[in-house]
Amino acid sequence: MKLLLYSHFFALSIGGVESIVLSLARGLTEVRTPEGLIEFDLTLVTATPAEDFDDRLLPFRVLRQPSLSQLLKMVRSSDLIHVAGPSLSPLLLGWMTRKPVVIEHHGFQTICPTGQLLIEPSGTPCPGHFMAGRHLDCLRCRSNNNWLASLKLWSSTFVRRFLCSRVVANIMPTEWLGGLLHLPNAVSIPHGIKMVVRDSESPRSPGPPRIIFQGRLVTTKGLPVLLEAASILRSENRAFEILVIGDGPERAAIQELAEKLQLSSCLHFAGSIASADLDSTFATANIVVVPSLGGEVFGLVLAENMSRGLPVVASNLGSFAEVLGDAGLTFRVGDAQALAGQIGASS
Repeated sequence: MKLLLYSHFFALSIGGVESIVLSLARGLTEVRTPEGLIEFDLTLVTATPAEDFDDRLLPFRVLRQPSLSQLLKMVRSSDLIHVAGPSLSPLLLGWMTRKPVVIEHHGFQTICPTGQLLIEPSGTPCPGHFMAGRHLDCLRCRSNNNWLASLKLWSSTFVRRFLCSRVVANIMPTEWLGGLLHLPNAVSIPHGIKMVVRDSESPRSPGPPRIIFQGRLVTTKGLPVLLEAASILRSENRAFEILVIGDGPERAAIQELAEKLQLSSCLHFAGSIASADLDSTFATANIVVVPSLGGEVFGLVLAENMSRGLPVVASNLGSFAEVLGDAGLTFRVGDAQALAGQIGASS
């Protein structure tokens, strides 16, 4: 079967979607028929430039930044199109050529113009303005004064819902997401992760308890909430250190907030860490905190660190609550006082 796997984001870009797509593509190339033949002739198509990443190291073909005519040719020659997130170009071309299309949803682009289900000006969870028909609220939800860009995002949400209603399957990583998107042909398939066998004798970090945050430094990940909680814990004379794994556009603002809260001495930025080194880094952790404000449909950081046997504290987003079950602690989204209480209870 000729399979086209489309992902707008891919390596060298770093994120949950990129990790899931790479894992899926690698796995599919290893599938064999009963006769021992390769089951899928896979080509991954992405809008992400290669820069210094060598695609020849991958066990499948990669086509980067194709023209519309190149993408159309790929769609026509494929037996099945798998799209990571409802990207308009492959969906529209698949619909026009009547090719079977499967969408794996990684966000809220079919019910929220920004795809985050977060009210950007205030950084608070959106109650679902688009699906409730409160479209003026959607148009006002933007981080700048570009009304034209806001209108474009809003109108494209209708197009995405139309195209997603005509695909073979809408794959959701959580049942919670399926209940929100309300799309036909929906099926829930949780993301797979590599299990980690943790050595019970592996050393913890010497000194004060270590709290680890992992994620892009963007508004939706909620790192400032963790810093505010840390300030509360510091006022209670609790000793700790925070290790931040990841980077992003909000780093300068987060460092400024840390200085304001007098946390600079206990806050350490590790930047991006290679996958091969993550296990040894997390082996020094006492607790993992995931304080996201929105934009989460599964929670890879939760699942991966649960497999490591680490205590996890996360905001009570619907996807997080489903993934954690009774195996972790949650707190109300954005509530630093509640987060401080849960950290105190688990450390």
